[in-house]
Amino acid sequence: MEKWFLYILRCENNALYTGVTKDLERRYQQHLSGKGAKYTKVFKPVKIEFAVELESKKIAFSLEYKIKRLSKKDKELLCLEQNLNKIIMD
Repeated sequence: MEKWFLYILRCENNALYTGVTKDLERRYQQHLSGKGAKYTKVFKPVKIEFAVELESKKIAFSLEYKIKRLSKKDKELLCLEQNLNKIIMD
């Protein structure tokens, strides 16, 4: 079974960028080099705020969708608590 990562990056403008990947380190390096996504090409990532390994692509993309719909405040809480339970339960 493939492993997938859900991650949240802190960008230089203090925004939180959410994504999924099969290789977290490779993807982070892509973001740093400006080849990861349009958003992180403009606002470079500063660090990985949150990352979790998941058991399937379906779960990873489902959670990414839920997180992207959260308010900035709730995303900040997620990063602070390092716990997906609140999102999974909704």
